[in-house]
Amino acid sequence: MPVAIITGASRGLGRALAAALAARGWDLVIDGRSADALKAAAAELEGLEGAAGVTAVPGDVAEAAHRVELVAAAWEFGGLDLLVNNASALGAEPLVPLAEQPLNGLRAALETNVLAPLALVQEALPLLRAGSGTVLNVSSDAAVEAYGTWGGYGATKAALDQLSAVLAVEEPALAVWAVDPGDMRTELYAAAAPDDPDFADRASPESVVPALLGLLDEGAGSGRYSAPALLEGAR
Repeated sequence: MPVAIITGASRGLGRALAAALAARGWDLVIDGRSADALKAAAAELEGLEGAAGVTAVPGDVAEAAHRVELVAAAWEFGGLDLLVNNASALGAEPLVPLAEQPLNGLRAALETNVLAPLALVQEALPLLRAGSGTVLNVSSDAAVEAYGTWGGYGATKAALDQLSAVLAVEEPALAVWAVDPGDMRTELYAAAAPDDPDFADRASPESVVPALLGLLDEGAGSGRYSAPALLEGAR
């Protein structure tokens, strides 16, 4: 069975992707900061038809010991085919202009959105290299567009995009994707922009997952992808 590590899998896009892969028979290693929410997610995944193994490892990806646990769990399954760096932090809730950006919040967002994904890739590289695996880094359109109040968060995702591009050059046997999922109806987006009048009309995480599965099914090469564009092209 193929094996995936998915961070931030207790809710939102991480949970939706985990459910889709579980239904395909993947072995999963999932994490989240809330042990209770992660336990509930794992129980749901284990109950899906076709589900294989699910190892839930509660913790914070910003902590080195936790990252070691995640990779060790993948070793137990026998390898690693897909590493999904989905866990994210905003840096301020709700988001604020750069003139008001708390620097400690930005440091925390950089730790979660940039340093932790790189550190997890470093920890997992032996397994990824052995299986010519895939790294999926969840990005944002805020990484490439200048939206007011999204500067701090967007800067962290821009840095993640660049790390993804360079990793693809340095590790040509791997597929390295930076994927912008688009605005989604998630708790993270609600925390970022609680006054968004269009929140109810935002895409559900489940509606974005087919774009990610499409990349997997096609064996897509390294690059930056937009889920809305991929879904539009598939119509």
